[in-house]
Amino acid sequence: MSDFRTEIGPVGLWMGDMKESGSETPSAPVGGLGRTGRGRAAGESDEIERVDVVAASDPADLPAVEVRGLVKCFGETRAVDGIDLTIRRGTVYGLLGPNGAGKTTTIRVLATLLRPDGGTARVLGHDVVREAAAVRAKVSLTGQFASVDEDLTGRENLVLIARLQGLSWRDARARATELLEAFELAEAARRRVKTYSGGMRRRLDIAASLVVTPELLFLDEPTTGLDPRSRNQVWDIVRAIAAEGTTVLLTTQYLEEADKLAERLAVIDNGRVIAEGTSSDLKRSVGGSTLRVRIRSADRTAEAESLLRELLGPDVHNGSEPAVLTASVADDRLVGTALSALARAGIGVAEVTLGQPSLDEVFFALTGRAAEERDASGEVDA
Repeated sequence: MSDFRTEIGPVGLWMGDMKESGSETPSAPVGGLGRTGRGRAAGESDEIERVDVVAASDPADLPAVEVRGLVKCFGETRAVDGIDLTIRRGTVYGLLGPNGAGKTTTIRVLATLLRPDGGTARVLGHDVVREAAAVRAKVSLTGQFASVDEDLTGRENLVLIARLQGLSWRDARARATELLEAFELAEAARRRVKTYSGGMRRRLDIAASLVVTPELLFLDEPTTGLDPRSRNQVWDIVRAIAAEGTTVLLTTQYLEEADKLAERLAVIDNGRVIAEGTSSDLKRSVGGSTLRVRIRSADRTAEAESLLRELLGPDVHNGSEPAVLTASVADDRLVGTALSALARAGIGVAEVTLGQPSLDEVFFALTGRAAEERDASGEVDA
């Protein structure tokens, strides 16, 4: 069976006892994606329940996440090297960077799955080291890999997690039905998860994180490996979660994903934040315009790149498409000169655009490489 404690949220799953079939434990009413509360565990007193309610009703005047000088080492490797972050409640915040940048390690420290080696981190007002249990009670984590049990049906997975969270059998079934409908999985509810597509598993994984509504949801590369249609479905889900008030912290190596979802984002490379702000802020920070040239014959792309470097400077690179070159242009008048030079060299141009830089160009300008470029080992992000 999958390790629910470390891979399916909330991280602190073991807060309620599983009861025998037919035994009812009190729980909050079942509502929309963001309206189900934790059931009371066996033996938990009314006094403790009242304290929880008071804590949850405190004014949200603290950041959802506040990190200062965070460090995490694995042997001689500093996977996280002095990161500072402040994330406002009720927002979608993106950590953008290539594999090995330190995104996943940062998430695991904030979710209390790893102990930091330096600096401080507070999540929803609680220190991740001294108050780890309080953090786990308020957050959910969906990791990079689907962690639902493949031998159970979609419905059985959600009911199991709801029971582990302390919901009664009746409310667990009701919550499972509600989530399956919300995530467009109702028709597949009685099928074993091993028969699901990658996109369906990912949606079920995220649904599992919302059985009890978290105040903060960690999504670690939620769309990696998904087809475009499934990716768009996950994006819609993230928007819906945020619209109901849950803070979302997602990691991604997809520039388009960060651009579409995150209100603010931090660019991480080699364990450090190298830029932070809104998408527009980061694009403006590069300065100038960006020229995109599609070469008619792909086998002459390298020759065209060399020629454009001579005329426009070193900030010319081959993008994700083999025959497309992008270049930073400080003076728009140089564009005509560059195109004339390509024509004289007999290099055909199929398409030319001049505009604001994309996040892809921003990342390249900041790091010298594409965001989706893998590290030398090809391993999953540290």
